[in-house]
Amino acid sequence: MWSQLRYRETPKGFIINEYPPVKAGGIDWERMVFSSIIFLFLFLPFVLGVYHLLFLPVSLGFGQRVWRKLSNLFLLLASLVFYFWGETFLVWIVITSTLIDYVCGLIISGGMAKRQAGNPTSSEPPRLFQEKLGLTISICSNLAFLGVFKYFNFGVESYNRLVEIVGLSGWAMNDVMRITLPLGISFYTFQSMSYTIDVYRGQTQATRNLIDFACYVTMFPQLVAGPIVRYRDIADQLVARVITIQYFASGVCRFILGLGKKVIIANTVSTIAESIFKIPTDKLSCSVAWLGGIAFAIQIYFDFSGYSDMAIGLGRMFGFDFKENFNYPYISKSVKEFWRRWHISLSTWFRDYLYIPLGGNRVSTRRTYLNLIVVFFLCGLWHGASLTFVVWGLYHGFFLIMERIWLERFLSRLHPLLRQAYTLLVVLCGWVIFASDTLPYALGFLAAMFGLAHNTGAVQDIDWYITREVRIALIVGIVFSMPILPAIAELREKLLKRFRGGVQTAVEINFCIFVILGLGALFLISAMLLSAGTHNPFIYFRF
Repeated sequence: MWSQLRYRETPKGFIINEYPPVKAGGIDWERMVFSSIIFLFLFLPFVLGVYHLLFLPVSLGFGQRVWRKLSNLFLLLASLVFYFWGETFLVWIVITSTLIDYVCGLIISGGMAKRQAGNPTSSEPPRLFQEKLGLTISICSNLAFLGVFKYFNFGVESYNRLVEIVGLSGWAMNDVMRITLPLGISFYTFQSMSYTIDVYRGQTQATRNLIDFACYVTMFPQLVAGPIVRYRDIADQLVARVITIQYFASGVCRFILGLGKKVIIANTVSTIAESIFKIPTDKLSCSVAWLGGIAFAIQIYFDFSGYSDMAIGLGRMFGFDFKENFNYPYISKSVKEFWRRWHISLSTWFRDYLYIPLGGNRVSTRRTYLNLIVVFFLCGLWHGASLTFVVWGLYHGFFLIMERIWLERFLSRLHPLLRQAYTLLVVLCGWVIFASDTLPYALGFLAAMFGLAHNTGAVQDIDWYITREVRIALIVGIVFSMPILPAIAELREKLLKRFRGGVQTAVEINFCIFVILGLGALFLISAMLLSAGTHNPFIYFRF
């Protein structure tokens, strides 16, 4: 195994572990992800089959406690296999993080019990050292994992550049070992850390069941790319959940929608987005630059929201209810609204565990602005150890501050379409920064978009990239980035209320047939594209 390990430096400076792909029967066995043949037709059917066999006695009403524990244990083992398949020995990180936070939760809970017993008449007695110690160990260990595995390489490279600039190249650390970036470390460390913080705050009870807690942290539907699920939101479901046919079917539908988003739209437009962002900026035409920016905006939305849809759908198949992570962010009419709709689990995490503890907007105006800067600086840094990510975070923080100062009042006087156009322009320019390898390249790309670049050679032509498949994917992506599906569901409800009796039944049957045929076609097309080798990793896997 060690001899097979390869390292590849990504544009953002990460070193990601890879193994030579092993193919059999046309299947890529290198990494099992949701949008892969091995996951769809081998791993998922097996896990669902065994899980529901274990859960069957619970549904029938006998041996509920025993069989639910066995189903949680099986789901835990399946999740560890899922993670081990792609990361091998790096699974020890998520296991260690889980054990530390489980113990810290018990330490905090024990301290709280002692404090309340010693001060029965006080509503808020002073915190004990034991509680603070448990919380400190949890936060420090999670941040240490995140810091070492995500930012160590960036720190070494930054140090080497610095000593070279000041003329001390002999002090460079060129022989330092590069550290592998584990999949999903940003997600499961934040998720596990939220548990101990909530226990400390008294917002949830610490669990004494290690299997249930480990199942929560490692649950494979949301392990590697979110949404970031809080323990208090699914604590009851870990010990008392019910799986119905209707709920399972809704999970299947949601999963197929997410799969279609990823495979049909995101994968298709990713080819032109990646190609255009490799073009030197002095050879970028204005039209090609805009095409690249729009393509990346569609790619990252349908890639990430597609993963979230699949995670939510899988959660329902196993009886869990994960909160929504996206709510049509591209219809937002301000940057503030955009962050209420984009990656909701991350933005609310930063709000609840960083922004509000810093004082939020309850402090002075200047302090509020500083809090926003700190939050969005760390939000950018969370995405990766790169200057472009940090600038992207600060860029959004700047517009949030501007909207608080005066821009929001100005926008309120404009037509909603103009407010939406403003938000799309700001977000699109931000995605250019996010997608670029370096800050100078991002600035050059933006200059090309607005016709300010100085071309030194033959520029790229837009017709080189617009194929029939790309054109269809772009159009479908733009249309379905708007709330079309909720509008269809609303139309169905109106039709059902308008008609009665046999007509109402006919409308319901026709709608069900339409949905089944549509989802069937969507799954078939996605499977065909995957078998043809169009699969590419999820963007947020590197975070």
